[in-house]
Amino acid sequence: MIMHLTTTRISPDWPCQVKTPGSYDWERSAAKWLRDLVPARYASYPALIRHPVLLARHAQIQVQHEIRVARTALQTARADLPALGLPESVIEHTIKLYAAEVLQLQHIARSVRAVTGALVDNGR
Repeated sequence: MIMHLTTTRISPDWPCQVKTPGSYDWERSAAKWLRDLVPARYASYPALIRHPVLLARHAQIQVQHEIRVARTALQTARADLPALGLPESVIEHTIKLYAAEVLQLQHIARSVRAVTGALVDNGR
């Protein structure tokens, strides 16, 4: 089990804001990072505060929805944005923005999975 946690920590997907699993206060740092990924109203729910693994589950769902939204925006931008009267340069910039956001969200999703795995392992 300790080997898994060490491997998780050195993974490029492990968020730098979260302390090494097993270190002092690492779960608190994980919960703080996860709270930043969900809408503020969820971050204050007692069940999510008391159970970081439940917060991690919600963050996974939240990020997956954000990925879908960004992909939809990317896939429809070329067809929808000209009708808004935007210049081609703005449309191209927006398409690049959406593409970058999809990649960033995919990285965040991998990070959430790594943190979730460590929280689950810690709870066993």
